Amino acid sequence: MKWCLRLIVLILFIRFIESSFRCDYTFSTVAMAWFKHFVIPATWFDARLRCNLEGATLASPTTPEIDAEMTHILKNFFSAESEIFTGIHATFSQGDYYTIEGIPLAEISATWAEDEPNNLGNNESCITLNHHGDLADRSCEETRPYICYRKYELEKEANECGTVDSEYRLDTRTNKCYKFHTQPRTFWRANFVCSAEGGHLAIINSETEAKVLKELFAKYPAVKMTGIFWKDVAFIGFANWGEQGELRTIHGQTLWEAGYSKFSPGEPNNATTGEYCGAIYRTSLLIDLWCNNVYAFICEKDPKYPAVCTAHLNDANVETKS
Repeated sequence: MKWCLRLIVLILFIRFIESSFRCDYTFSTVAMAWFKHFVIPATWFDARLRCNLEGATLASPTTPEIDAEMTHILKNFFSAESEIFTGIHATFSQGDYYTIEGIPLAEISATWAEDEPNNLGNNESCITLNHHGDLADRSCEETRPYICYRKYELEKEANECGTVDSEYRLDTRTNKCYKFHTQPRTFWRANFVCSAEGGHLAIINSETEAKVLKELFAKYPAVKMTGIFWKDVAFIGFANWGEQGELRTIHGQTLWEAGYSKFSPGEPNNATTGEYCGAIYRTSLLIDLWCNNVYAFICEKDPKYPAVCTAHLNDANVETKS
């Protein structure tokens, strides 16, 4: 009886010393955090946003352990001349530097590169890190590589959709996960958001899926959306691929090949010329819209992508004796 009780306690304890997150992040037992580096440069604002959408934060060297991990990544995956964006910025008021988490720069033990900071051109409000571990101030609008970071959390694990984002919900009729975004964006930025979240703009593959999206849309009446934009349509994943009238999904299929091509009467009409991106009405019927206008949008996610990994901490010191 005592042995069974000890086993149950051990199992419960192991449950609480695990943390699950996306497998495209690597867990560091030294820094007690998940890390992912991006070699494709982005502006500071896009780097911050992508990290946030992935469930992480644009990394800053806030502790010696995190600093060491960031420097290790720099030395192993970037050239010696590379500088990466950190989450340290003064984008709200010039000269007042904080990390994204709100830690003042003054509380971070870090050294400046030679002749830095210099606020060149009175336009340098974002901080970079080089492979020596030194900081420099740079323009936020320049493009640089970066590292996303997620601290170890015991209480929050990936859900059935393979994400820590609770707004993604699995629909068993399609075995796909969906999220309705009420913050309007252009088609391009909507695609950016869905991709960063591990999915893509929703592609309708059947009448059943059309019904699923119609039901999802119904949960978000216009009164639940703030801002001035047309609230009876939402971007999904099809667009003109460069030839007028060549509407294909973002995965390259014609709408007919994808499995659903029901347009609202009179659509697509390319009204006033320039309606090159796809959307649905609340009825789930399709419409073409202006790509650069902002509308709500729907993301779709495979619950198995990206894969979820579990970080197991050292449990050698777990005491199981009664």
